Amino acid sequence: MTYLATHQGCDDCGSSDALSVSENDKGETWSHCFSCGTNTKMYEHDDILRQKHDILRQNPTKPAKVIPMLDGKYQSIPLRNLSRDALKAFGVMITDEGGVAFPYHDADGKVTAYKVRHDAMKTDCTIKGDWSKATLFGQHLFSKGGKSITITEGEFDAVSVYQMNGMRYPVVSIRNGAQSALKDCKDNYEFINSFETIVISFDADEVGKQAATKVADLFGAKAKIVKHRQPYKDANDYLKDEMIKEYIQDWFSAEVYVPDGIIEGSKLWDEINTPAIKASCDYPWQGLNALTYGIRKGELVTFTAGSGLGKSQVLREIVYHILCKTEDNIGLMFLEESTVRTAKGIMSIHANKPLHLPDTAYTDEEFRDAFEHTLGTNRVYLFDHFGSTSIDNILSRVRFMAKGLGCSFVVLDHISIVVSSGDVGDERKALDEIMTKLRMIVQETGISLLIVSHLKRPDGKGHEEGAATSLGQLRGSGSIAQLSDMVIGMERNAQHDDERERNTTRIRVLKNRFSGVTGPACNVYYSHTTGRLSEVTQDEDL
Repeated sequence: MTYLATHQGCDDCGSSDALSVSENDKGETWSHCFSCGTNTKMYEHDDILRQKHDILRQNPTKPAKVIPMLDGKYQSIPLRNLSRDALKAFGVMITDEGGVAFPYHDADGKVTAYKVRHDAMKTDCTIKGDWSKATLFGQHLFSKGGKSITITEGEFDAVSVYQMNGMRYPVVSIRNGAQSALKDCKDNYEFINSFETIVISFDADEVGKQAATKVADLFGAKAKIVKHRQPYKDANDYLKDEMIKEYIQDWFSAEVYVPDGIIEGSKLWDEINTPAIKASCDYPWQGLNALTYGIRKGELVTFTAGSGLGKSQVLREIVYHILCKTEDNIGLMFLEESTVRTAKGIMSIHANKPLHLPDTAYTDEEFRDAFEHTLGTNRVYLFDHFGSTSIDNILSRVRFMAKGLGCSFVVLDHISIVVSSGDVGDERKALDEIMTKLRMIVQETGISLLIVSHLKRPDGKGHEEGAATSLGQLRGSGSIAQLSDMVIGMERNAQHDDERERNTTRIRVLKNRFSGVTGPACNVYYSHTTGRLSEVTQDEDL
């Protein structure tokens, strides 16, 4: 066996360097991915693959993808009971060699690849074209949004469901079978999640059932799973036996997915008879850690203060601390500033310089180093809201950061701007709605969600003059205080004559569901030179 190329990108699993191309003693060319295990034969009689083969012989680097133009005709497939009209709707053709060609489209709706089955009743296939750009099979046919969409495990099943449902409802198929189901759905999360109901109709074997559960967990209460009746393994099995009415019944009776979680108390001994789990990460300041015991996943923490008192800066310090202390992904949604301002704010903390200010001196090396240790870690994801801060939009992005991007920590600064827009109606009800749904996302995903909320203006001295914070000053009908695991207030007299007092913030724990301990936690001083918040004592020289 002779290797023609190594460390190539795999179109099946997305690996950037796990695929190798080799030629065996028979002169056959095969590709093998050491990540997902996929083997693909590159047939010598195929012009497209021969081009690729020749390129590899001459230059063992990743070749350019060639988008094929296939000749074929639209016709029915009697052995599968598939009609010509249903197949044509998806652009499925019978090739001149008797194979079945399934077109795949990119995000712009253009054909980017074909999956060609050499026999309509067998599973072996060849990929032609640029598979890396392919979306779900059939995705180009349907606009985002709508009542429901069905996801199947294969192309024939997608056409079958479409045909049995009278060619009326959106249906798509994952690209590579059950093993890639979760990845395919994550890659196309925005499209799938735009529908109100997501019906999953995967194969009835064990692998298909497990894949269906994982995909359903991705979309939560929106998801329904079709339970196939015996002896039918998939949707096309129903169609082949003309059990159309039965499939439609099973499709309509698909139950809302309910994740496992009901546990008999007597079974919990082994779990409760273990030491308490330590925090996922501590805070940057020891006084705050002493009261809170750090930041735990599965908790919703609310930070609050008066206007202009440095809430965002406190969050940036915490974000940088999480980056340094963990290996987790972090999602950032700073709604009052641009992504560039957010990025430079995090970079400034690493550089110990306010990089966002025009008069700050720094070298190119310092700036690049700050980027590489923050944004360049590939662990930070930012939300560019373009002014779109509707409740549904924000909730969708929080869920996507948690489910689609694997973020263990998500920062939302701040919810007050979401409910202050003119289209939410009653602000109190809107706060109740978003807090309830955020609480549900935290419970479902297990993330640590850090949010910011504004306070109601107190009587007498304002928060900008150092007034103490309290739970009663949180905006809304009490849902913020009720649904938060932790509420942390910040107080600072921004108008004080003394420079030390003017730049020192007192951090106070207003609610602590974990330990019950509340009260003043620590003082932090903001240095205009370094742009950092440092923990100080009242009598410490600054």
